[in-house]
Amino acid sequence: MIQDIFPHVLRNEFIPGRAVKGDGLLFLFRDGSLACAIEDGAVRLPRVSDVPSEAERRYLFALDGAPCYLGMEEAADAPQGLEWVRVRELRRVAAGPREIIFAAWTAFQLYNWYRDNRYCGRCGALTQPAPDERAMECPACKRRIYPRIIPAVIVGVTHGDEILMTKYSGRDIPYYALVAGFTEIGETLEQTVAREVMEEAGLRVKNIRYYKSQPWAIVDDLLAGFYCDVDGSTEIHMDARELKEAVWVRREDVVGQPNDFSLTNEMMLLFRDGKEPR
Repeated sequence: MIQDIFPHVLRNEFIPGRAVKGDGLLFLFRDGSLACAIEDGAVRLPRVSDVPSEAERRYLFALDGAPCYLGMEEAADAPQGLEWVRVRELRRVAAGPREIIFAAWTAFQLYNWYRDNRYCGRCGALTQPAPDERAMECPACKRRIYPRIIPAVIVGVTHGDEILMTKYSGRDIPYYALVAGFTEIGETLEQTVAREVMEEAGLRVKNIRYYKSQPWAIVDDLLAGFYCDVDGSTEIHMDARELKEAVWVRREDVVGQPNDFSLTNEMMLLFRDGKEPR
């Protein structure tokens, strides 16, 4: 999966007062796009020294010990030698390096959080970075705002040697995925599994069992993967607002996604190989 970058290491802890180093990697975003270069299928990022600016460079995290910074300007043009590439498209236009794409997605999540919390939602005052932790602080009412992480589930619904595979409505994605959805207020992850499967496919499920989790930073998600079995009828009643296709697929006919970045892909292939948790 995208976060599996060993032997590379992303250290995301907050470091107060981290000085800006010119050789640190620089992440610049605009309207959902990243300033980078794609060279022979690889993503190249600029260094802080490559893009002189009066705008703030805010420390994000360290990748293999090297500091990474967020440029706080909203640049209209990409710096010389770079182009704007949609963050969602990085996995399709570049093969790697995996650690750079994972870092870019993580930086994008923090960029969105900083951008969306410039003002206090309680009193409307201009916020500022907290000096001692990763938070935005309101100097007027003292409220602290922390990065948002949204829990969601990926569900492998099985019936013997078949798994329910889906395609999302309104998205130009040609390959199959699994049932997925966000956890609602007051709901456990297991309840989310049962509700989402019923809403999207009209199926009851049992034997819900946890598999693995994954950060999916481009939409602020923390994904939790579950397998479950159909309980009763296997007749699909698809919600066309959510899905454009929902079908039962036999193990030997499961085809994975174009790369191994997603938890969804890993779960589909695990079922294909007969290795899903029972």
